[in-house]
Amino acid sequence: MGIADDLMQGLGISDPVIRLGVTGLSRAGKTVFITSLVANLLDRGRMSALRAAADGSLKSAWLQPQPDDTVPRFDFERHLAAMTGPDPHWPEGTRHVSQLRLSLRVQPRGLLTGWRGQQVLHLDIVDYPGEWLLDLRLMDKDFDSWSAEVLDRMKGRPGAARFQDVLAATDRTRFDETAAQALAAAYTGHLHEARDAGWSDCTPGRFLMPGELEGSPALTFTPMPPEFRDTPVWREFARRFGAYKSRVVKPFFRDHFARIDRQVVLMDVLGAIHAGPQAVEDMRRAMADILTAFRPGRAGWLSQLLGSRRVGRILFAATKADHLHHIQHPRLTAITGAMLREARDRADFSGARTEAMSIAALRTTTEEIIHQDGDELPAVRGTLMDGRQAAFYPGELPANPADLLVHARNGADRWLDGDYAIMDFAPAPGTLRPGDGPPHIRLDRAAEFLFGDQI
Repeated sequence: MGIADDLMQGLGISDPVIRLGVTGLSRAGKTVFITSLVANLLDRGRMSALRAAADGSLKSAWLQPQPDDTVPRFDFERHLAAMTGPDPHWPEGTRHVSQLRLSLRVQPRGLLTGWRGQQVLHLDIVDYPGEWLLDLRLMDKDFDSWSAEVLDRMKGRPGAARFQDVLAATDRTRFDETAAQALAAAYTGHLHEARDAGWSDCTPGRFLMPGELEGSPALTFTPMPPEFRDTPVWREFARRFGAYKSRVVKPFFRDHFARIDRQVVLMDVLGAIHAGPQAVEDMRRAMADILTAFRPGRAGWLSQLLGSRRVGRILFAATKADHLHHIQHPRLTAITGAMLREARDRADFSGARTEAMSIAALRTTTEEIIHQDGDELPAVRGTLMDGRQAAFYPGELPANPADLLVHARNGADRWLDGDYAIMDFAPAPGTLRPGDGPPHIRLDRAAEFLFGDQI
């Protein structure tokens, strides 16, 4: 909301507003989620698990101009055309904060039906990169502790050796801007390679999506090993680390994150499983940090920033459920929930509700049984990115999530008893029936959890 909307709502003279934050870790499908959610709220034929759509109390939905004049609009129409047009393809991913307002006309239920007329509820959807959310934990770290943590974590990851080579060749007796840029470029390259290989915790997040900050001193620093401590390079990088926190991270949380009412965090859990145990453990730690970010009453700067405002519900959604036959969906959901368990137990949410779910915001496959060596395998069939049709069995997820997570926590290099594969499917060509939004899996259940109680 803008300042005027905040004031009007505070005085109780405007329509109610729910701000839904949508973020996700690498390749989780934020743009597809928002596009399909909005399309399915406009045409609700596939939203039977959203109670207000099923019982008819949600009368209509329409797009309005977004309330924040300084925030880019989420390009819903272009993204929907990409997903459902005559040559369907995946839309461009999230690179900055954007927003969309969807207004819902609702008839109150129950005893209020005869006494109150229809009401309008505004759903403001705020899209932002998950990498930026992971930056929250930097606020509670000094440069020394952050450097030690990152350098220990990067061992064996893609691009780490290149960064270490550049670091070893750096003159620590003086600060040189050209050398600093070379270090930052090598470190940024490592972050890109690690993210592409399935790692989740790749901070600072703006190094991956710099926008207008590209090349600025605030994005020209790297972690430093102990032997650089108190050198000119260390002192300047420590100063820039502090500037990054105060001038990049904190304004984002103040201007956007602090006003979120409901939040969905999308995760490519299948991609992490395919990448191996270490990627799964990295995702588990990243989600723990994200949950800490939503913890009401947390001491320090975030508590002061949030004040009494709370994020009421948080959905952690494992995306790409259409890459599995439906009989494996409960296992994917159980693995996602188990990854969250420790963080949820540690955090005192003071009434906030969290949920794990497996979804596909845009269903790209059909299901079938394939026969192989006398076995019947539950598979999915879809169009690959090169246009070929293929039936695919990704392997069987374990019934007990601990079979995966224990290996991951113990630092295993590979899975002992499973070989889990993934494939990239393109959006399926098709014609939408009047009144239907794009095909999905459990998007209606996600909507019911996130804001169904308000409509």
